[in-house]
Amino acid sequence: EVVSVTSGTRTLKDAVDEAINYWVGNCNSTFYVLGSAVGPHPYPSIVRYFQRYIGLEAREQILELEGRLPDSVIACVGGGSNAIGIYQGFLADESVKIYGAEAGGKGIDTEDHAATLTLGKVGVLHGFKSYVLQDENNEVSPVYSISAGLDYPGIGPEHAYLRDSGRVQYVAVTDKQAVDAFYLLSETEGIIPALESSHALAYAIELAPTLPKDHIMIVNLSGRGDKDVEQIAALNWK
Repeated sequence: EVVSVTSGTRTLKDAVDEAINYWVGNCNSTFYVLGSAVGPHPYPSIVRYFQRYIGLEAREQILELEGRLPDSVIACVGGGSNAIGIYQGFLADESVKIYGAEAGGKGIDTEDHAATLTLGKVGVLHGFKSYVLQDENNEVSPVYSISAGLDYPGIGPEHAYLRDSGRVQYVAVTDKQAVDAFYLLSETEGIIPALESSHALAYAIELAPTLPKDHIMIVNLSGRGDKDVEQIAALNWK
C-alpha cells in the first residue's frame, strides 16, 4: 500500500518524517526500511552494505573491459545511497578521483536548492548527525530540486566524512544543467536517464573536456528516466 505524504513540503524529508513517526508508534507491528543512506544507526550501514554491489560489479566490469581501474567515478547525491554504493568499489584506490553531484536547483545563490554538502552545517536530522541545510535559527530549511530523489536537506553521515577527509569532491549542479544532460544522453545514446542521475551526467559533461583523451570515467546512472519524461516535456525548456 502506497500512502501519499500531505505534510510539509511533501518531499523526501516529509516522507521520512511520516515513516519514522508511524514506525515509532507501531514498532510492534511495523518494520521500517529506508532506501537512502540516512537515518539512525544502523540504517546508513545497512544501505551501504547492500548498495556496495554497485561498486563491486562496476570495478569487476571495468577491469574486464579496460584492463585497469577508472580515473574517476561520478554519482548523484541526495541522501546518498547510489553514490555510497558505487564509491565502495573504489574508495581504497587513491588513483581514482571520486565526485558527488548534488542538487543546485535554481542556483546556490537562491533558496531553491538542496546543496547540503556545499552550504549545509552540522546538525541532527532523522536520528543521525551530519551536514544539514538550516536557517539562521538552526531549523531545517525547506529544500528544492527538479528531481524528487535529491530534494533532501541532509546527507548520509559517511558522505559527510568523505567530504571532510577530502576523499570525495562534492559539487552543486543546477536544474538547467541536469535537464540539458538528460536531453543529451537521450538524443545521442537512446538512454533516458533519471533526473537524479542527470546531475552526475551534467558534471561529467563539464569535467570531461578538461581531461586527457585516455581518461576513463564511470558515471553512475542510478535510475531510468521513464518516470521523468512527462515532467521534462511539461517544462518545454528545449
